[in-house]
Amino acid sequence: MKKNRKPYFSVPAAAYEGPQSRNPLAFRHYNPQESFDGKTLEEHMRFSIAYWHAFRGTGADPFGPGPIVRPWEAGRDPVSVAKVRMDAAFEFFTKIRAPFWAFHDRDIAPEGKTLAESNRNLAAIVAHAKQLQKATGVKLLWGTANLFSNPRYMCGASTNPDAHVFAYAAAQVKKAMEATVELGGENYVFWGGREGYQTLLNTNLKREQDHLAAFLHMAVDYAKEIGFKGQFLIEPKPKEPTKHQYDFDVASGIAFLRTYGLEKHFKFNIETNHATLAGHSFQHEIEVAASAKALGSIDANAGDLLLGWDTDQFNTDVKELTLAMVSILKAGGLGSGGFNFDAKLRRESIDAEDLFIAHIGGMDAYALAFKTARTILKEGKFEQFVADRYASFDSGYGKEIEKKKVGFAELEKLVLGKLGEPKPRSGKQEYLENLLNTYLH
Repeated sequence: MKKNRKPYFSVPAAAYEGPQSRNPLAFRHYNPQESFDGKTLEEHMRFSIAYWHAFRGTGADPFGPGPIVRPWEAGRDPVSVAKVRMDAAFEFFTKIRAPFWAFHDRDIAPEGKTLAESNRNLAAIVAHAKQLQKATGVKLLWGTANLFSNPRYMCGASTNPDAHVFAYAAAQVKKAMEATVELGGENYVFWGGREGYQTLLNTNLKREQDHLAAFLHMAVDYAKEIGFKGQFLIEPKPKEPTKHQYDFDVASGIAFLRTYGLEKHFKFNIETNHATLAGHSFQHEIEVAASAKALGSIDANAGDLLLGWDTDQFNTDVKELTLAMVSILKAGGLGSGGFNFDAKLRRESIDAEDLFIAHIGGMDAYALAFKTARTILKEGKFEQFVADRYASFDSGYGKEIEKKKVGFAELEKLVLGKLGEPKPRSGKQEYLENLLNTYLH
């Protein structure tokens, strides 16, 4: 970052002013240095900024080009523009007090006319990013490759029916993994944006899934070659842009990984909006991943239930986030993962100030949810209710059921004998929902 240059943002660095503040450019709940269990809130939350939305998003939609125009986008040489854009990005990262960032390869570096040219562009920008990381202390949460935008990937990347496209995708991921290692990335993400199908009339589903698994095994092997010690993450999504994507949700992802012997190498990067599109709640997807010890990271956003597509909005729903945070904390946290703001400004929000306001709102909502969830878990009322509800499995024949020491014949004898007819017990959902509200208000 050049010294003594004019700032790209006239907005001051975000400061913590407390819950009573009405300053839209200050934190009300996120105090990065506040300590919990020997760790700062910054260390607990591990907030990350998504480069593709924050610095490549223009507000474009299917009905028109984007109205968001930034001054650092001017220039003829794409690599030079990319460097200036990255300077602006790191100024934003530091002013918003985000310790991490995340990228796709084609977000940060322009695609060339050939793969060799693309690789040179990426190398130049990675070198620039490395200098900025050193100067600011901002780290890379994760990197990935864009295997969905270029027309070559219109029928998929690793699941493409053309082996030539598969090979090209492999070469692109190889460089993206190398870039992630060069920048000290703690994770690497695979999102199969077009790894699926539009119609089964032209698709060999089994063969495509076999190819996807082979691709992921190649990535595992290459990670060992280059010394990548980070975590591989799968990001599920059920549809869009394809009608059906093979990484539909966490449950189908677990089944896929186990089928192909990949479960030891991958965890899940769960996106709130993708959970909604799959017909699940955000908390459900977290719980499914945690139950398989495969909870890795979070793409922090939300969708609009009235629109039904991937709107990638900033999530300020404290109730939803509190429920999610309870599950995350019960699972022991996210490890090397974090909360990456895979969220974009609305098309009508064109001011640079809006970028700050949006991220501050999201960071505050997650921080408040974190604190509320800690209180809920500390008091233990919900956990005790659940424990009591399943208490019959803690001893006697219930415990023998869980230990697989009893079968149908023995259980039939018990029911025909001393047990008789079960007495229904209330699930008390309304009581629990009301109890939750006492923590939120």
